Amino acid sequence: MDQQGVADLPPVRPRRAITGMSAILLPFLADGGIDWDAFEAHVTRTSEAGLVPAVNMDTGYVQLLDDRTVAEVLDRTATLTDGRFVAGAFVADAPGDRHDESALLRAAEAISSRGGTPVVFPSHGLGGLSEHEWVDAHARVGAEVGRFIGFELGTMFVPYGRVVGLDAYRALMEIPECIGAKHSSLSRQPEWDRLRLRDEVRPDFMVLTGNDLAIDMVMWGSDYLLGLSTFAPAEFARRDRLWAAGDPAFHELNDLLQYLGQFTFRPPVPGYRHDAAMCFELRGWASCDATPPEATRRPGSDRDVLADIIRRLEEWT
Repeated sequence: MDQQGVADLPPVRPRRAITGMSAILLPFLADGGIDWDAFEAHVTRTSEAGLVPAVNMDTGYVQLLDDRTVAEVLDRTATLTDGRFVAGAFVADAPGDRHDESALLRAAEAISSRGGTPVVFPSHGLGGLSEHEWVDAHARVGAEVGRFIGFELGTMFVPYGRVVGLDAYRALMEIPECIGAKHSSLSRQPEWDRLRLRDEVRPDFMVLTGNDLAIDMVMWGSDYLLGLSTFAPAEFARRDRLWAAGDPAFHELNDLLQYLGQFTFRPPVPGYRHDAAMCFELRGWASCDATPPEATRRPGSDRDVLADIIRRLEEWT
């Protein structure tokens, strides 16, 4: 902090090439089945836009899927992307459970064996570890599986989410196989702190913003792994190109995308997935706005707002 009590920020980085990863919505059919055609079309749509598909994340309802469906998502994605994807390595456990190292390694290996990069998804077991043990658990993934991405997730998304202190984050960056970490606290300051630490310790490490309420964090050097980008992968990719070109139109498109984020990621935050399903239906990407029965639903009045935002976004493409 300086003498006026204002935090030092990392520098704004104009004309920087942005790496974008987009958490893919898993669309459902009215009968409760998975809309695999819509899923595959969206993985392809996202890849063709220039973003890296991220599957079996919160946006893909990974917490609600059985093992067979998780594997099918991986198989279909690997085929469509030639292995250029990331995916959540998720362990389904319960409050009070001990960390299941073997289950986490199996989940990570299932991704890496298909050519993808595992994202170490939070769990009750990981959340119950000390910060030193948490770092060691991630180091074990790197030693056994190879390259991976870490994941800090706030409890507004899931009750077992966890955001660690800067000492643990520094130790995570020092794991050579860890190529980056998604930060989803929905707060700017901790992400700015991580960017400054990254610049000091390991400049090639990706700080992947998961702040759907502040997607302009890319201006300060974050890359991203966002659920919001599944609503509009082509528009996000265009925004990124505008930044790399130094085009001030970046700010206008970013403002519109941020309006979408502020609306859809309002409390209760998990309801954003139903907004995404409504968006898919409105854009003709899915036949309906069905979600799993356990998922949070939004009121039907969201449709009018979403339709207006979509109309304005499509003027950019």
